[in-house]
Parts: sequence; structure tokens; C-alpha cells
Amino acid sequence: MFLIGLTGGIATGKSTVSNILQSKYNCPVVDADKIARDVVKPGTVGWRKIKQKFGTDVLQENGELDREKLGQITFSDPNKRKLLNSITHPGIYKAMLWSVFKLFITGHQFAVLDLPLLSSEQQLQRLMNRNDLTKEEAEKRINSQMSLADKCKKATHIIDNNGDISSTEEQVLRLYHEFKAITFIGAATYLCSYFGR
Repeated sequence: MFLIGLTGGIATGKSTVSNILQSKYNCPVVDADKIARDVVKPGTVGWRKIKQKFGTDVLQENGELDREKLGQITFSDPNKRKLLNSITHPGIYKAMLWSVFKLFITGHQFAVLDLPLLSSEQQLQRLMNRNDLTKEEAEKRINSQMSLADKCKKATHIIDNNGDISSTEEQVLRLYHEFKAITFIGAATYLCSYFGR
């Protein structure tokens, strides 16, 4: 099975690329953000550990995590972010591995692993608009992640989202055909969705 790591971070067009691959080309996508939400649902091990370490202040009345409140705490304090990651990452990795295994045993040629990242002024504006954040809040979130430039240096392929959607779709189509042509087992590539100058 061929694994494609798709990254790009907050407001870089990663979800757009993931959606194109999934909806237009029926590519299986393992979404780390969705899995991250699943491993902290009320009653899960992750939820119980977060409640224990961060207190009930990070819970809504219905028992679900108050992501906004937890985000304010962890995006402004590297030690709290490290603690949260130590709670959530093991469950996320296990669930992602299980998802890939299921795709492998059901005969899929390749799978896309949709993974987070980020950078740039336009990215800042996208994040502010999408999450209704102040500039300061959005900057804190962006600064808490590895830079997009660093991620792109490691990428095998880069999709530049500075143009319109049709430009992005053309790039995705080209890469899709390239991925379909790969027939050997155990391969991996790293795809970076890029938005910014």
C-alpha cells in the first residue's frame, strides 16, 4: 500500500486538497483532525485524562470538551500544549494505524493521511475568518506550529494554493495520476499543501 502524507496546517488549503482527492477521485482519506476529535469524546480515555489534568473548566455543560477554552490554554502555554499532546497523540496514532490497516486489508492501492501544519499573512486572514479569532489569537495558533516552509522542505510534492480552485484541482489531478501509476508495496510520499508567498 502506498501512503500519502498530506499536510499544510491551519488555513493553507489542506482540507480543499483532501476533499478533492476524496470526492473527485474516491481516494480514502485518514483525517487526523477527525480522529483527534474522536479520541477525546466524552467517556474516552483521552477525555478522562484531559478532565483530570486540565479540570472541568475545559468542559461544556453537556460534558464535551470546550475546544475554544482548551485552545486558549494550550496555544499560549507550550508546557500545557505538550501535556495535551502527551494525552491525545497515543490514541490518535493508534486510531490512524488501525484505519490504514483496514484500508490495506481491503485492497486499497493507496491512502491519504491528512495531517496538520501552517504559515503566511493570507493564512492568518483565513484562520481569523474561519474560526472568528482576533489577529492575536490567530497568530498564537500559527506560531505554536512548525513552519510551513520547514514542512515544504521535507515534501516530495507541493500543491500551491495561491491560485484559484481550478489551479489546485489541476495540480491534484496530476498528482493523482502519478500516485495511481505507483504499483509497489511499502512506498510513501509527503505532500504539502501550500498557501502563501
